[in-house]
Amino acid sequence: MASPPSSPPVPKKLKMSTTSTSSADEADPAAVPPTTAEPNRRRYKRRKIAIFLSYCGAGYQGMQKNPGARTIEGEFEEALFHAGAVPESDRGNPKRYDWARAARTDKGVSAAGQVVSGRFYIDPPGLIDRLNSLLADQIRVFGFKRVTASFNAKKFCDRRRYVYLLPVFALDANAHPDRESVVASLGSENELARCLECSERGRKVFGVMRSQLKGSKEEKISELGRDESGRPEEMETEGKTEVLGTENEPGEGKELDALSNLESADVGTELENGGEANGTKEQPVSKNKASAVEEGAESVVLDGANEEKITRTASTYIYGDMERESFNSILNRYVGTHNFHNFTTRTKAEDPSARRYIISFNADSVITIGGIEFIKCEVVGQSFMLHQIRKMIGLAVALMRKCAPESLMDKALRPDVNINVPTAPEVGLYLDECFFSSYNKKWKDSHEALTMEAYAEEVEEFKLKHIYSHIASMEYKEGAVALWLHSLNHRNYPDFRMEELKKENATVETEVDDLVT
Repeated sequence: MASPPSSPPVPKKLKMSTTSTSSADEADPAAVPPTTAEPNRRRYKRRKIAIFLSYCGAGYQGMQKNPGARTIEGEFEEALFHAGAVPESDRGNPKRYDWARAARTDKGVSAAGQVVSGRFYIDPPGLIDRLNSLLADQIRVFGFKRVTASFNAKKFCDRRRYVYLLPVFALDANAHPDRESVVASLGSENELARCLECSERGRKVFGVMRSQLKGSKEEKISELGRDESGRPEEMETEGKTEVLGTENEPGEGKELDALSNLESADVGTELENGGEANGTKEQPVSKNKASAVEEGAESVVLDGANEEKITRTASTYIYGDMERESFNSILNRYVGTHNFHNFTTRTKAEDPSARRYIISFNADSVITIGGIEFIKCEVVGQSFMLHQIRKMIGLAVALMRKCAPESLMDKALRPDVNINVPTAPEVGLYLDECFFSSYNKKWKDSHEALTMEAYAEEVEEFKLKHIYSHIASMEYKEGAVALWLHSLNHRNYPDFRMEELKKENATVETEVDDLVT
Protein backbone atom coordinates (compact mmCIF):
# COMPACT_ATOMS: atom_id res chain seq x y z
CA MET A 1 0.00 0.00 0.00
CA ALA A 2 1.41 3.38 -1.02
CA SER A 3 2.20 5.90 1.70
CA PRO A 4 0.14 9.16 1.71
CA PRO A 5 1.86 12.17 0.08
CA SER A 6 3.84 14.32 2.48
CA SER A 7 2.54 17.83 3.20
CA PRO A 8 4.71 20.81 2.10
CA PRO A 9 6.96 22.30 4.84
CA VAL A 10 5.60 25.27 6.70
CA PRO A 11 7.70 28.39 5.96
CA LYS A 12 9.67 29.71 8.91
CA LYS A 13 8.16 32.79 10.52
CA LEU A 14 10.40 35.82 10.68
CA LYS A 15 11.32 37.31 14.01
CA MET A 16 8.99 39.99 15.32
CA SER A 17 9.45 43.67 14.82
CA THR A 18 7.44 46.64 16.00
CA THR A 19 6.94 50.30 15.30
CA SER A 20 5.39 53.23 17.09
CA THR A 21 2.03 52.27 15.55
CA SER A 22 1.75 48.99 17.49
CA SER A 23 -1.85 48.26 18.41
CA ALA A 24 -2.90 47.93 22.01
CA ASP A 25 -5.03 44.93 21.00
CA GLU A 26 -1.85 42.88 20.70
CA ALA A 27 -1.15 43.22 24.40
CA ASP A 28 -0.90 40.09 26.50
CA PRO A 29 -3.75 39.90 29.06
CA ALA A 30 -1.23 38.79 31.63
CA ALA A 31 1.14 41.65 30.79
CA VAL A 32 2.54 43.60 33.70
CA PRO A 33 2.71 47.42 33.55
CA PRO A 34 6.23 48.84 33.24
CA THR A 35 5.96 50.36 36.69
CA THR A 36 5.43 46.97 38.36
CA ALA A 37 8.05 45.79 40.82
CA GLU A 38 11.22 44.15 39.56
CA PRO A 39 10.32 40.50 40.42
CA ASN A 40 7.11 40.68 38.33
CA ARG A 41 8.89 42.13 35.29
CA ARG A 42 11.28 39.16 35.18
CA ARG A 43 8.47 36.99 33.90
CA TYR A 44 9.31 38.53 30.54
CA LYS A 45 12.36 37.51 28.55
CA ARG A 46 14.98 39.86 27.24
CA ARG A 47 15.23 40.05 23.48
CA LYS A 48 18.13 41.16 21.30
CA ILE A 49 16.81 43.98 19.14
CA ALA A 50 17.97 46.80 16.86
CA ILE A 51 16.29 50.15 17.53
CA PHE A 52 15.86 52.79 14.80
CA LEU A 53 15.88 56.46 15.81
CA SER A 54 16.55 60.03 14.68
CA TYR A 55 17.68 63.07 16.63
CA CYS A 56 18.70 66.69 16.23
CA GLY A 57 22.11 67.29 17.80
CA ALA A 58 21.43 70.88 18.88
CA GLY A 59 22.24 71.30 22.57
CA TYR A 60 23.90 67.89 22.91
CA GLN A 61 27.59 67.09 23.34
CA GLY A 62 27.44 64.28 20.79
CA MET A 63 25.97 60.79 20.68
CA GLN A 64 28.32 58.88 22.97
CA LYS A 65 27.66 59.00 26.72
CA ASN A 66 30.05 61.33 28.52
CA PRO A 67 29.89 61.88 32.31
CA GLY A 68 28.87 65.41 33.16
CA ALA A 69 27.71 66.22 29.62
CA ARG A 70 24.30 66.14 28.01
CA THR A 71 24.41 63.44 25.34
CA ILE A 72 21.92 61.49 23.24
CA GLU A 73 22.97 58.17 24.77
CA GLY A 74 22.68 59.49 28.30
CA GLU A 75 19.06 60.52 27.83
CA PHE A 76 18.20 57.43 25.78
CA GLU A 77 19.55 55.05 28.41
CA GLU A 78 17.46 56.74 31.10
CA ALA A 79 14.40 56.48 28.87
CA LEU A 80 15.03 52.76 28.38
CA PHE A 81 15.09 52.27 32.13
CA HIS A 82 11.94 54.26 32.84
CA ALA A 83 10.16 52.53 29.94
CA GLY A 84 10.82 49.16 31.56
CA ALA A 85 13.32 47.90 28.95
CA VAL A 86 16.26 47.85 31.39
CA PRO A 87 16.11 46.53 34.98
CA GLU A 88 17.25 48.52 38.00
CA SER A 89 20.33 46.32 38.40
CA ASP A 90 21.58 47.27 34.91
CA ARG A 91 20.79 50.98 35.08
CA GLY A 92 23.84 53.05 34.13
CA ASN A 93 25.78 49.94 33.04
CA PRO A 94 25.13 49.48 29.30
CA LYS A 95 27.67 46.67 28.96
CA ARG A 96 25.31 44.41 30.90
CA TYR A 97 22.69 44.63 28.17
CA ASP A 98 25.12 44.55 25.19
CA TRP A 99 24.63 48.18 24.19
CA ALA A 100 26.11 49.20 20.82
CA ARG A 101 25.61 52.10 18.40
CA ALA A 102 26.05 51.92 14.61
CA ALA A 103 27.77 55.31 14.42
CA ARG A 104 29.08 58.08 16.64
CA THR A 105 28.21 61.71 16.04
CA ASP A 106 30.12 64.75 17.29
CA LYS A 107 28.81 67.69 19.26
CA GLY A 108 25.96 69.41 17.44
CA VAL A 109 25.75 66.75 14.69
CA SER A 110 22.33 65.24 13.98
CA ALA A 111 21.20 61.81 12.77
CA ALA A 112 18.28 60.78 10.60
CA GLY A 113 19.04 57.05 10.51
CA GLN A 114 20.83 55.97 13.69
CA VAL A 115 20.68 52.34 14.86
CA VAL A 116 21.45 51.00 18.34
CA SER A 117 21.25 47.44 19.65
CA GLY A 118 21.02 45.60 22.94
CA ARG A 119 19.14 43.05 25.05
CA PHE A 120 15.94 44.62 26.36
CA TYR A 121 12.54 43.77 27.79
CA ILE A 122 10.19 44.49 24.88
CA ASP A 123 7.05 43.39 26.73
CA PRO A 124 4.43 44.52 27.46
CA PRO A 125 3.65 45.97 23.98
CA GLY A 126 4.00 49.69 23.49
CA LEU A 127 7.72 50.09 24.22
CA ILE A 128 8.22 52.58 21.37
CA ASP A 129 5.36 54.80 22.54
CA ARG A 130 6.68 54.73 26.09
CA LEU A 131 10.16 55.73 24.92
CA ASN A 132 8.89 58.64 22.83
CA SER A 133 6.80 59.91 25.72
CA LEU A 134 9.93 60.03 27.89
CA LEU A 135 12.31 61.57 25.33
CA ALA A 136 12.59 65.17 24.15
CA ASP A 137 10.85 66.10 20.90
CA GLN A 138 14.19 66.28 19.08
CA ILE A 139 14.78 62.55 19.71
CA ARG A 140 12.38 60.25 17.93
CA VAL A 141 12.25 56.42 18.07
CA PHE A 142 10.53 54.78 15.09
CA GLY A 143 10.62 51.08 15.92
CA PHE A 144 12.73 48.00 16.53
CA LYS A 145 13.45 44.65 14.89
CA ARG A 146 14.53 41.35 16.39
CA VAL A 147 18.12 40.37 15.57
CA THR A 148 20.43 37.45 16.18
CA ALA A 149 21.99 36.95 19.62
CA SER A 150 25.43 37.89 18.29
CA PHE A 151 24.30 41.08 16.56
CA ASN A 152 26.22 44.26 17.29
CA ALA A 153 25.10 47.51 15.64
CA LYS A 154 28.67 48.81 15.34
CA LYS A 155 30.40 45.64 14.12
CA PHE A 156 27.67 44.54 11.72
CA CYS A 157 27.29 47.93 10.00
CA ASP A 158 28.87 47.73 6.52
CA ARG A 159 28.54 51.35 5.40
CA ARG A 160 27.46 54.70 6.74
CA ARG A 161 26.09 57.58 4.72
CA TYR A 162 26.47 61.16 5.94
CA VAL A 163 25.06 64.32 4.39
CA TYR A 164 26.51 67.81 4.71
CA LEU A 165 24.23 70.70 3.74
CA LEU A 166 26.56 73.42 2.46
CA PRO A 167 25.19 76.88 1.57
CA VAL A 168 25.71 77.63 -2.12
CA PHE A 169 27.39 80.95 -1.34
CA ALA A 170 30.21 79.08 0.44
CA LEU A 171 31.71 78.18 -2.95
CA ASP A 172 31.68 81.80 -4.15
CA ALA A 173 35.16 83.26 -3.71
CA ASN A 174 33.67 86.77 -3.60
CA ALA A 175 31.31 86.00 -0.72
CA HIS A 176 32.57 86.67 2.82
CA PRO A 177 36.23 87.29 1.89
CA ASP A 178 39.02 87.50 4.45
CA ARG A 179 40.76 90.75 5.32
CA GLU A 180 43.82 90.14 3.13
CA SER A 181 41.66 89.54 0.06
CA VAL A 182 39.70 92.75 0.67
CA VAL A 183 42.87 94.84 1.00
CA ALA A 184 44.48 93.21 -2.04
CA SER A 185 41.39 93.91 -4.17
CA LEU A 186 41.31 97.68 -3.52
CA GLY A 187 41.82 99.60 -6.75
CA SER A 188 41.20 96.54 -8.94
CA GLU A 189 38.27 95.93 -11.26
CA ASN A 190 36.68 93.55 -8.74
CA GLU A 191 36.85 95.30 -5.39
CA LEU A 192 35.65 93.24 -2.46
CA ALA A 193 33.74 94.64 0.47
CA ARG A 194 34.20 93.76 4.10
CA CYS A 195 31.18 92.02 5.57
CA LEU A 196 29.83 94.29 8.25
CA GLU A 197 27.25 91.63 9.13
CA CYS A 198 29.95 89.03 9.77
CA SER A 199 32.59 90.16 12.22
CA GLU A 200 35.90 88.43 11.62
CA ARG A 201 36.06 87.84 15.38
CA GLY A 202 32.96 85.69 15.13
CA ARG A 203 30.73 88.19 16.97
CA LYS A 204 27.05 87.50 16.49
CA VAL A 205 25.34 90.33 14.64
CA PHE A 206 21.56 90.50 14.36
CA GLY A 207 20.15 90.42 10.85
CA VAL A 208 23.27 88.61 9.61
CA MET A 209 21.59 87.13 6.55
CA ARG A 210 19.78 90.26 5.47
CA SER A 211 20.48 93.45 3.59
CA GLN A 212 19.17 96.36 5.64
CA LEU A 213 18.62 100.00 4.71
CA LYS A 214 17.72 102.25 7.62
CA GLY A 215 16.89 105.93 7.13
CA SER A 216 16.17 108.68 9.62
CA LYS A 217 12.40 108.14 9.45
CA GLU A 218 11.75 104.59 8.31
CA GLU A 219 13.46 101.21 7.87
CA LYS A 220 13.43 99.56 4.49
CA ILE A 221 14.49 96.14 3.32
CA SER A 222 16.68 96.03 0.24
CA GLU A 223 15.65 93.96 -2.70
CA LEU A 224 17.29 90.51 -2.53
CA GLY A 225 15.44 88.73 -5.30
CA ARG A 226 12.23 88.41 -7.25
CA ASP A 227 9.48 85.85 -7.09
CA GLU A 228 8.14 83.91 -10.05
CA SER A 229 5.91 86.81 -11.12
CA GLY A 230 8.89 89.17 -11.30
CA ARG A 231 7.85 91.20 -8.26
CA PRO A 232 10.48 91.92 -5.63
CA GLU A 233 10.43 89.69 -2.55
CA GLU A 234 10.25 91.40 0.80
CA MET A 235 11.88 90.42 4.07
CA GLU A 236 10.93 91.30 7.60
CA THR A 237 13.67 92.53 9.86
CA GLU A 238 14.56 90.55 12.93
CA GLY A 239 16.27 91.76 16.06
CA LYS A 240 18.44 94.85 16.12
CA THR A 241 19.97 96.79 13.23
CA GLU A 242 23.08 98.89 13.03
CA VAL A 243 22.85 102.60 12.15
CA LEU A 244 25.87 103.62 10.16
CA GLY A 245 26.84 107.23 9.51
CA THR A 246 29.76 109.59 9.01
CA GLU A 247 30.60 112.96 10.45
CA ASN A 248 29.54 114.65 7.21
CA GLU A 249 26.22 112.80 7.11
CA PRO A 250 24.92 112.45 10.68
CA GLY A 251 22.12 109.96 11.11
CA GLU A 252 21.92 109.10 7.43
CA GLY A 253 21.39 105.38 6.90
CA LYS A 254 23.81 103.28 4.90
CA GLU A 255 22.97 100.05 3.16
CA LEU A 256 24.72 97.05 4.67
CA ASP A 257 26.41 94.61 2.34
CA ALA A 258 23.97 91.72 1.90
CA LEU A 259 24.96 88.11 1.88
CA SER A 260 25.28 87.79 -1.84
CA ASN A 261 23.11 84.83 -2.71
CA LEU A 262 20.39 84.28 -0.15
CA GLU A 263 16.75 84.45 -1.06
CA SER A 264 14.21 86.03 1.22
CA ALA A 265 13.01 83.74 3.98
CA ASP A 266 9.90 81.75 3.25
CA VAL A 267 7.69 80.19 5.86
CA GLY A 268 8.31 76.47 5.97
CA THR A 269 10.84 74.41 4.05
CA GLU A 270 11.07 74.10 0.27
CA LEU A 271 13.07 71.47 -1.57
CA GLU A 272 13.37 72.39 -5.22
CA ASN A 273 12.45 70.24 -8.24
CA GLY A 274 12.24 66.49 -8.70
CA GLY A 275 8.64 65.64 -7.87
CA GLU A 276 6.69 66.68 -4.81
CA ALA A 277 6.49 64.75 -1.60
CA ASN A 278 4.80 66.13 1.50
CA GLY A 279 4.81 69.54 -0.14
CA THR A 280 8.58 69.58 -0.68
CA LYS A 281 10.73 69.35 -3.78
CA GLU A 282 14.39 68.70 -4.55
CA GLN A 283 16.21 69.47 -7.76
CA PRO A 284 19.52 68.68 -9.41
CA VAL A 285 21.56 71.74 -10.23
CA SER A 286 21.02 73.56 -13.49
CA LYS A 287 23.15 76.09 -15.30
CA ASN A 288 20.06 78.20 -15.97
CA LYS A 289 19.01 78.45 -12.34
CA ALA A 290 18.46 82.08 -11.33
CA SER A 291 20.64 83.56 -8.62
CA ALA A 292 19.04 84.55 -5.34
CA VAL A 293 20.41 88.10 -5.74
CA GLU A 294 19.28 90.33 -8.56
CA GLU A 295 22.05 90.46 -11.13
CA GLY A 296 23.99 93.69 -11.08
CA ALA A 297 22.68 94.84 -7.70
CA GLU A 298 25.08 97.26 -6.11
CA SER A 299 25.83 97.48 -2.39
CA VAL A 300 27.49 100.26 -0.41
CA VAL A 301 29.23 99.67 2.93
CA LEU A 302 31.61 101.52 5.19
CA ASP A 303 35.12 100.28 5.76
CA GLY A 304 35.48 100.14 9.53
CA ALA A 305 39.14 101.19 9.40
CA ASN A 306 38.87 104.51 7.53
CA GLU A 307 35.10 104.90 7.04
CA GLU A 308 35.50 105.04 3.28
CA LYS A 309 32.78 103.83 0.98
CA ILE A 310 33.48 100.60 -0.86
CA THR A 311 31.22 99.72 -3.74
CA ARG A 312 31.06 96.42 -5.56
CA THR A 313 28.71 94.44 -7.71
CA ALA A 314 26.78 91.81 -5.79
CA SER A 315 27.73 88.22 -6.50
CA THR A 316 25.65 86.29 -9.00
CA TYR A 317 27.16 82.91 -8.21
CA ILE A 318 25.19 79.95 -9.53
CA TYR A 319 25.82 76.30 -8.70
CA GLY A 320 25.36 75.20 -12.28
CA ASP A 321 26.72 72.35 -14.35
CA MET A 322 30.30 73.65 -14.48
CA GLU A 323 30.41 74.37 -10.75
CA ARG A 324 28.92 70.98 -9.96
CA GLU A 325 31.49 69.24 -12.15
CA SER A 326 34.36 71.12 -10.52
CA PHE A 327 33.14 70.49 -6.99
CA ASN A 328 32.47 66.80 -7.66
CA SER A 329 35.92 66.37 -9.19
CA ILE A 330 37.42 67.63 -5.93
CA LEU A 331 35.17 65.43 -3.76
CA ASN A 332 35.85 62.36 -5.92
CA ARG A 333 39.54 62.56 -5.07
CA TYR A 334 38.63 61.36 -1.59
CA VAL A 335 37.13 58.15 -3.01
CA GLY A 336 39.14 54.98 -2.36
CA THR A 337 41.51 54.00 0.42
CA HIS A 338 43.67 56.86 1.70
CA ASN A 339 45.57 57.92 4.77
CA PHE A 340 43.37 60.57 6.41
CA HIS A 341 45.66 61.46 9.32
CA ASN A 342 45.46 65.15 8.31
CA PHE A 343 41.67 65.01 8.48
CA THR A 344 41.31 64.16 12.15
CA THR A 345 42.94 64.87 15.51
CA ARG A 346 45.28 62.82 17.68
CA THR A 347 45.83 60.18 14.99
CA LYS A 348 49.29 59.75 13.50
CA ALA A 349 50.00 58.71 9.95
CA GLU A 350 51.54 55.39 11.00
CA ASP A 351 48.40 54.45 12.94
CA PRO A 352 46.49 51.78 10.93
CA SER A 353 43.20 53.46 11.89
CA ALA A 354 44.19 56.49 9.78
CA ARG A 355 43.55 54.48 6.60
CA ARG A 356 39.89 54.73 5.63
CA TYR A 357 37.89 53.62 2.61
CA ILE A 358 35.50 56.11 1.00
CA ILE A 359 32.95 54.48 -1.31
CA SER A 360 31.42 57.59 -2.88
CA PHE A 361 31.33 61.36 -2.43
CA ASN A 362 29.13 63.63 -4.55
CA ALA A 363 27.20 66.91 -4.49
CA ASP A 364 24.63 66.64 -7.26
CA SER A 365 21.55 68.40 -5.92
CA VAL A 366 20.52 71.71 -4.36
CA ILE A 367 17.75 72.11 -1.81
CA THR A 368 16.19 75.33 -0.57
CA ILE A 369 15.32 75.63 3.11
CA GLY A 370 13.74 78.79 4.44
CA GLY A 371 14.96 80.76 1.42
CA ILE A 372 18.58 79.59 1.70
CA GLU A 373 20.06 77.34 -0.99
CA PHE A 374 22.11 74.37 0.21
CA ILE A 375 24.23 71.91 -1.74
CA LYS A 376 23.55 68.35 -0.60
CA CYS A 377 26.95 66.68 -0.19
CA GLU A 378 26.58 62.91 0.32
CA VAL A 379 29.49 60.74 1.42
CA VAL A 380 29.39 56.96 1.89
CA GLY A 381 32.19 55.09 3.63
CA GLN A 382 32.88 52.10 5.81
CA SER A 383 33.69 54.26 8.83
CA PHE A 384 34.87 57.77 9.68
CA MET A 385 37.18 59.35 12.24
CA LEU A 386 36.61 62.34 14.50
CA HIS A 387 35.97 65.50 12.41
CA GLN A 388 36.95 63.65 9.22
CA ILE A 389 33.91 64.59 7.12
CA ARG A 390 33.92 68.20 8.31
CA LYS A 391 37.60 68.53 7.38
CA MET A 392 37.00 66.91 4.00
CA ILE A 393 34.31 69.49 3.32
CA GLY A 394 36.53 72.26 4.71
CA LEU A 395 39.42 71.55 2.34
CA ALA A 396 37.09 71.09 -0.65
CA VAL A 397 35.52 74.50 0.01
CA ALA A 398 38.96 76.11 0.35
CA LEU A 399 39.98 74.68 -3.04
CA MET A 400 36.75 75.82 -4.71
CA ARG A 401 37.24 79.34 -3.34
CA LYS A 402 40.83 79.34 -4.70
CA CYS A 403 42.27 79.78 -1.21
CA ALA A 404 44.76 77.03 -2.03
CA PRO A 405 45.92 75.18 -5.17
CA GLU A 406 44.25 71.84 -5.96
CA SER A 407 47.63 70.15 -5.63
CA LEU A 408 47.24 70.61 -1.87
CA MET A 409 44.67 67.80 -1.89
CA ASP A 410 47.28 65.25 -3.00
CA LYS A 411 49.67 66.40 -0.29
CA ALA A 412 46.98 66.29 2.41
CA LEU A 413 46.40 62.60 1.64
CA ARG A 414 50.10 61.70 1.83
CA PRO A 415 51.24 59.98 5.04
CA ASP A 416 54.59 61.81 5.06
CA VAL A 417 53.07 65.32 5.00
CA ASN A 418 51.46 67.15 7.92
CA ILE A 419 48.96 69.86 6.98
CA ASN A 420 46.52 71.91 9.01
CA VAL A 421 43.16 71.30 7.28
CA PRO A 422 40.19 73.63 7.97
CA THR A 423 37.16 72.15 9.74
CA ALA A 424 33.70 73.10 8.46
CA PRO A 425 31.01 73.94 11.06
CA GLU A 426 29.25 70.95 12.61
CA VAL A 427 25.71 72.26 12.17
CA GLY A 428 25.34 71.21 8.51
CA LEU A 429 26.32 67.57 9.07
CA TYR A 430 23.97 64.69 9.83
CA LEU A 431 24.07 60.88 9.73
CA ASP A 432 21.65 59.89 6.97
CA GLU A 433 21.58 56.08 7.16
CA CYS A 434 23.45 52.99 8.34
CA PHE A 435 23.60 49.89 6.13
CA PHE A 436 23.74 46.21 7.15
CA SER A 437 23.99 44.52 3.75
CA SER A 438 26.04 41.47 4.78
CA TYR A 439 23.86 40.77 7.82
CA ASN A 440 20.64 41.10 5.81
CA LYS A 441 21.93 38.71 3.16
CA LYS A 442 23.06 36.09 5.67
CA TRP A 443 19.95 36.09 7.85
CA LYS A 444 17.26 36.89 5.27
CA ASP A 445 15.46 33.56 5.86
CA SER A 446 15.00 33.97 9.59
CA HIS A 447 15.13 37.71 10.39
CA GLU A 448 13.76 40.89 8.90
CA ALA A 449 16.12 43.11 6.93
CA LEU A 450 17.58 46.00 8.89
CA THR A 451 16.68 49.04 6.80
CA MET A 452 14.90 52.37 7.30
CA GLU A 453 12.42 51.69 4.47
CA ALA A 454 9.51 51.01 6.81
CA TYR A 455 10.04 54.37 8.51
CA ALA A 456 10.92 56.46 5.43
CA GLU A 457 7.97 58.84 5.68
CA GLU A 458 8.41 59.39 9.41
CA VAL A 459 12.14 60.00 8.98
CA GLU A 460 11.56 62.53 6.22
CA GLU A 461 9.02 64.35 8.34
CA PHE A 462 11.47 64.46 11.25
CA LYS A 463 14.26 65.82 9.03
CA LEU A 464 12.08 68.62 7.76
CA LYS A 465 10.76 69.56 11.19
CA HIS A 466 13.92 69.30 13.27
CA ILE A 467 17.17 68.76 11.31
CA TYR A 468 16.68 70.90 8.19
CA SER A 469 14.95 73.70 10.06
CA HIS A 470 17.77 73.81 12.62
CA ILE A 471 20.48 73.97 9.93
CA ALA A 472 18.71 76.79 8.10
CA SER A 473 17.97 78.62 11.34
CA MET A 474 21.61 78.57 12.46
CA GLU A 475 22.75 79.90 9.09
CA TYR A 476 19.96 82.46 8.86
CA LYS A 477 20.29 83.89 12.36
CA GLU A 478 23.95 83.35 13.24
CA GLY A 479 25.70 82.78 9.91
CA ALA A 480 27.47 79.58 11.00
CA VAL A 481 29.15 78.99 7.63
CA ALA A 482 29.37 82.68 6.69
CA LEU A 483 31.51 83.47 9.74
CA TRP A 484 33.67 80.40 9.16
CA LEU A 485 34.47 81.48 5.59
CA HIS A 486 36.35 84.51 6.91
CA SER A 487 38.87 82.19 8.56
CA LEU A 488 39.94 80.61 5.27
CA ASN A 489 43.06 82.72 4.76
CA HIS A 490 46.83 82.35 4.71
CA ARG A 491 47.13 83.82 8.15
CA ASN A 492 45.17 81.00 9.77
CA TYR A 493 46.28 78.30 7.33
CA PRO A 494 49.83 78.99 6.14
CA ASP A 495 49.88 75.55 4.52
CA PHE A 496 47.61 76.97 1.81
CA ARG A 497 50.77 78.66 0.47
CA MET A 498 52.95 75.56 0.77
CA GLU A 499 53.80 75.38 -2.93
CA GLU A 500 54.29 79.13 -3.19
CA LEU A 501 56.62 79.20 -0.20
CA LYS A 502 58.64 76.32 -1.60
CA LYS A 503 59.17 78.21 -4.86
CA GLU A 504 60.16 81.36 -2.97
CA ASN A 505 62.64 79.39 -0.85
CA ALA A 506 64.06 77.72 -3.93
CA THR A 507 64.50 81.13 -5.58
CA VAL A 508 66.22 82.52 -2.50
CA GLU A 509 68.56 79.53 -2.30
CA THR A 510 69.45 79.95 -5.97
CA GLU A 511 70.22 83.64 -5.50
CA VAL A 512 72.37 82.86 -2.46
CA ASP A 513 74.27 80.22 -4.41
CA ASP A 514 74.88 82.70 -7.22
CA LEU A 515 76.23 85.27 -4.77
CA VAL A 516 78.50 82.72 -3.17
CA THR A 517 79.91 81.56 -6.49
